[in-house]
Amino acid sequence: MSYEPLHHRYRPQRFDQLVGQAPIVRTLTNAIRLQRIAPAYLFTGPRGTGKTSSARILARSLNCTSSPEPTAEPCGQCEACGAITAGNALDVIEIDAASNTGVDNIRELIERARFAPVQLRWKVYVVDECHMLSTAAFNALLKTLEEPPPRVVFVLATTDPQRVLPTIVSRCQRFDFCRIPLAELVQHLSWISRQEQIAIAPDALRLVAQFAQGGLRDAESLLDQLSLLPPPIEATAVWELMGAVPEQE
Repeated sequence: MSYEPLHHRYRPQRFDQLVGQAPIVRTLTNAIRLQRIAPAYLFTGPRGTGKTSSARILARSLNCTSSPEPTAEPCGQCEACGAITAGNALDVIEIDAASNTGVDNIRELIERARFAPVQLRWKVYVVDECHMLSTAAFNALLKTLEEPPPRVVFVLATTDPQRVLPTIVSRCQRFDFCRIPLAELVQHLSWISRQEQIAIAPDALRLVAQFAQGGLRDAESLLDQLSLLPPPIEATAVWELMGAVPEQE
């Protein structure tokens, strides 16, 4: 059995599992409960703060078959949830804009969006690092965002919203993901440490959170590396792994 990194194993599966993004969780949860689903969302914020995870949670919430309609609490067990989590759902398409920047890539996406969902209730297109799209690609996408097909949701995610065309931004519901507060990051890492039986000192955990600079994925990856060291893991081990010099008292 292959090893599963911590940031995969503990990836949030529901909105209430997102760390440090309470305002976004409240808004999206209420939108789903009220059945007020926007045709396009723009998720902005630093890397590792939950943008792509939130897009996948939204896809599960819209398509979970444990409920006859969109639910803020997808079961994670049904065929739809399983397919989305595994990344093989036909109607949930993730595109890395960094390697699909051209207008032809977007035109193909738009053409496919015109057709009804094949497997699920809703089609969800997740365009990661959307600021990498060319101006021509943005303009091609604009028409579809102005007149969206039924039961299709676009989620545009970016770490650099300043490079997204204002005309695109104005047609999306925008959510700004913040760097995760230090206290919440430490609390989450402490919980993972208990689950994984990682013997790590509290000051070392706090140091991991500080080095991650508010990014959950970076924090979990660093904890993953530290877990390979013999216990107990002290703060000096974190400094050594990061190749940094401890702050002097």
